[in-house]
Amino acid sequence: MAKSPKFLSRPSFPRKRDSSSTATTNAYGAAAKILPPAVILTTLIIIWYIAAYLLNEPQAIALMDPDGPTNFWAVVNASWSMDRPVLPTPDQILSNLADSIFNYPLDSPRNFLLQTAYTAQAALTGLALGAVLGIALAAGIVHSRVLDRSIMPWVIASQTIPILAIAPMVVVALGNIGFTGLAPKAAIVGYLSFFPITVGMVKGFRSPDTMQLDLMRTYNASRAQIFTKLRWPVSMAFLFPSLKVAVALAITGAIVAELPTGAQVGLGARLLAGSYYGQTMMMWGALVLASLLAITLIFCVRLGEFFLRTSRGGRL
Repeated sequence: MAKSPKFLSRPSFPRKRDSSSTATTNAYGAAAKILPPAVILTTLIIIWYIAAYLLNEPQAIALMDPDGPTNFWAVVNASWSMDRPVLPTPDQILSNLADSIFNYPLDSPRNFLLQTAYTAQAALTGLALGAVLGIALAAGIVHSRVLDRSIMPWVIASQTIPILAIAPMVVVALGNIGFTGLAPKAAIVGYLSFFPITVGMVKGFRSPDTMQLDLMRTYNASRAQIFTKLRWPVSMAFLFPSLKVAVALAITGAIVAELPTGAQVGLGARLLAGSYYGQTMMMWGALVLASLLAITLIFCVRLGEFFLRTSRGGRL
């Protein structure tokens, strides 16, 4: 049977998608993103409450009134409402944070926001120093074989030294030449955070392929022009992931740096005071705020990445 000519065939038109099906698909997509983290968070909270009961039960039984009720739920309630628990429950931690933030002035040492601000100041200052040092080292390593063979092994070896061992030496050395307060903490943070930035930017500066470099050379571009017009723009895809790793290290470094400096303010100081006086809720509050601070800074890095990606047409 002969086929009909192509121009006589019935034209096909794209099918219009139903708006209800599109909304349903979007709803399923949103649920698929939200549901797994919500399930994991709920599971962790349940496990936390069970662990708090198991760890606090012996002390709770010892502190209970012998004339009062001693059934299972009374023991559970007592273990979840102790003033100095071994493991506080999430609601106790949140209540302690709310009491510290809303019932004390912002300049009070008992206000956790003040402690977070001091730790954030040290973390951001050290992160800026680490970023400048890491980018400068990466640029030197990429442009010089001598620096690549001489500095890069030492950059890697520097991270094998435990920060708890080097932090007191940094504090003493800088204190002897007159640098106290923020400077030692920023130096320790910079020491921790420069490594991922250096490694990431070395990879980024070397990411242009041979054809791109040859094209720049055919235009008689200098090394500085190749760096500013090719290597630097291409390396942005490596800078932001490196900054995310460096932010987490910066928060850790800032807290660790507050321990040997004898700081009276900062999340590290709150952790130290809580361990001295057995205030576990103070310690857990400092840990929660440190986590929130890291999440906030990583979100800021992602926001900068989003704006740069948008300005470049959707790609870095």
